[in-house]
Amino acid sequence: MKTLGYYNGKFDEIENMQIPMCDRVSFFGDGVYDATYSRNYKIFTLDEHMDRFYRSAEALKIELPHTKAELKAILNDMVRKVDTDCNFVYWQATRGTGVRNHAFPTDGSKANIWITITPKNIMDTFKPVKLITMEDTRFLHCNIKTLNLIPAVMASQKAKEMGCDEVVYHRNGRVTECAHSNVHIIKDGVFITAPTDNLILAGIARAHLIRACEKLGIPVEERPYTLDELFAADEVLISSAGSLGLAATEIDGRRTGGKSGELLKKIQTEVHREFMEETEV
Repeated sequence: MKTLGYYNGKFDEIENMQIPMCDRVSFFGDGVYDATYSRNYKIFTLDEHMDRFYRSAEALKIELPHTKAELKAILNDMVRKVDTDCNFVYWQATRGTGVRNHAFPTDGSKANIWITITPKNIMDTFKPVKLITMEDTRFLHCNIKTLNLIPAVMASQKAKEMGCDEVVYHRNGRVTECAHSNVHIIKDGVFITAPTDNLILAGIARAHLIRACEKLGIPVEERPYTLDELFAADEVLISSAGSLGLAATEIDGRRTGGKSGELLKKIQTEVHREFMEETEV
């Protein structure tokens, strides 16, 4: 199969799948999701993504129908059913199916599980990107990987229309995260990233960047930093499941980065090496 979709135990090519109209995701975006990539039919950092998925579900009181081990087994089986060996692996849980009602059911019913497997490679780690900044007007639970993504969709569209790759959010001058990535800076040899409070999603790739720095002996500071610090940084990086550590060369049309290229390359090389090693045959 070229693509594969899954819904509560049924699977087929994605275009052949059908979802009940009364799935609560249709009315409220009531659910959580996570995603990563596979290479050589091996799913990268699956344990960490699964842990975050279950934390998000617990935060929204969504009852999942599978244990972590069971859901991991389903995902691994799905990956092996597709023709391509490099894929985007996406899964979500919605609160269930029923007549539209804001208050969710408390009858013990379990969540609906969706999975999609589509051919896609991670982004080129060493290809630079362009960014824009935007006031962060999203809700105050950015730490939950919820399906309510309209603010991120609109911000991403604006970046695309401006010929850029990603949006850097800020709240009253404090940099938080991006529309679908975490954002970090390097200054005077120190890797600086926002703390994992309720204003950012604790990215899996972010954690791996921190570990890469620690392995390389590069100091790390997890602290709030400002837009002024962003523009004055020696390097600016974004990270996500598909972009392990992309360097920015432009923010809001202003040149950025390019002042600590050797250190940047060391970090990028280490996280890329880890991906290649973990997904090797």
